[in-house]
Amino acid sequence: MNKENVIIRLERKEEQRETENLVREAFWNVYKPGCSEHYVLHVLRDDPAFIPELNYVMEEEGRLIGQNMFMRTIIECDDGRTVPVLTMGPIGITPELKRKGYGKAILDYTLEKAKEMGFGAVLFEGNILFYGKSGFTYAREFGIRYHDLPEGADDSFFLCKELIPGYLEEVTGVYQTPKGYYVKDEEVEEFDKQFPAKEKLKLPGQLW
Repeated sequence: MNKENVIIRLERKEEQRETENLVREAFWNVYKPGCSEHYVLHVLRDDPAFIPELNYVMEEEGRLIGQNMFMRTIIECDDGRTVPVLTMGPIGITPELKRKGYGKAILDYTLEKAKEMGFGAVLFEGNILFYGKSGFTYAREFGIRYHDLPEGADDSFFLCKELIPGYLEEVTGVYQTPKGYYVKDEEVEEFDKQFPAKEKLKLPGQLW
């Protein structure tokens, strides 16, 4: 990765479809045959919890190669309080540039921007082997539980990073995923017709 050729900036309205196609390429056949992340991004832009000031893309020599965005959400605390936090994603890098440092670059940049805006913590679902390199750890270490997850179930996917040290001190409770992340399969299928046809494949390692 040559940092001199890379620009990280806010997404422009006129390139929204290009960003959606980038996300589609990044997630296609990764977690399931096809993907829904490009439609999730499309829907989230109109969600009240969406933060336009934290909707970033990465550009290299005039071509979009990566993106990340954030949403407001909450922790419903065991003591009755509600603590505002962020969640993140989809975050994607064009397939041919994965595992070359681009993902970490946009992740670290956007996390710093979120911190500058005064947000205290980010919780989301991800792989600790990648996100741990940027300071994420298991949310359970902060006493935060994932909504609707049965007691004793594997929660190693549920990660957290404090942006403000001590922000989650004496906070225990349940994290709530913004409802905008839940989309219907039939709506994804209809939306996907607006993009070039791609083959859906069932591959080893997929979650669904």
